[in-house]
Amino acid sequence: MAPRRKKIYEGKAKILYEGPEPGTLVQYFKDDATAFNAQKKATIEGKGVLNNRLSEFFMQGLTNVGIPNHFIRRLNMREQLIRQVEIVPLEVIVRNFAAGSIAKRLGLEEGTALPRPIVEYSYKNDALGDPLVPEEYIIAFGWANQQDLDDIISLALRVNDFLAGVFYGVGIKLVDFKIEIGRVWDGDFMRLIVADEISPDSCRLWDAKTGAHLDKDVFRRDLGSLTDAYTEVARRLGVLPTNSTNMKPTLIN
Repeated sequence: MAPRRKKIYEGKAKILYEGPEPGTLVQYFKDDATAFNAQKKATIEGKGVLNNRLSEFFMQGLTNVGIPNHFIRRLNMREQLIRQVEIVPLEVIVRNFAAGSIAKRLGLEEGTALPRPIVEYSYKNDALGDPLVPEEYIIAFGWANQQDLDDIISLALRVNDFLAGVFYGVGIKLVDFKIEIGRVWDGDFMRLIVADEISPDSCRLWDAKTGAHLDKDVFRRDLGSLTDAYTEVARRLGVLPTNSTNMKPTLIN
């Protein structure tokens, strides 16, 4: 019998287990879908498989263009081996077009092109609803220092350039996305790398011609099948799992 793995952390969409080697973790992608700070929930059969494959695709792409990240290799259909990091307690949001909260806050029409990519931060705290925070708060509370923030912005904009180009090539508009950043140490030297995941769960994606949503807004706004949206993204990128056509959503009461 295989030894029981030690669970390190469980979030809304993923579980982290102790890895096979020191300094590693196994990241397991669940089929759970949540919205509005987990007030709306569903189980979408196969969602974890798709997000595992898609995040692998994007993380490998980042590696290929020299953007450091925590991905090591995919282990199976739902799991990948990642480097263990100390997560900076921030969600880093990059916006190219007005949508979601920024459209509401500033009274902008959804889809309005922003003057330039805008980087925002939210404090990672589900109980507080992940509130937006300015750099002054981040530095004052010691979540990151000014050099960290400079490095985070540089990483985020490089990721934006890469993702926007990849999506543009398959007829998808990258409206916005969020990433998490982790600290790793090489001896006494600390550096920041991209962590968590990159998938339709963490990106806002619209079809470039029709404007159709291909992201979690489909679930948030009841716009159709989340399975179909994620499957279409995977199909266009050429990473569609062979069994994806059998995925069916199962709602949790």
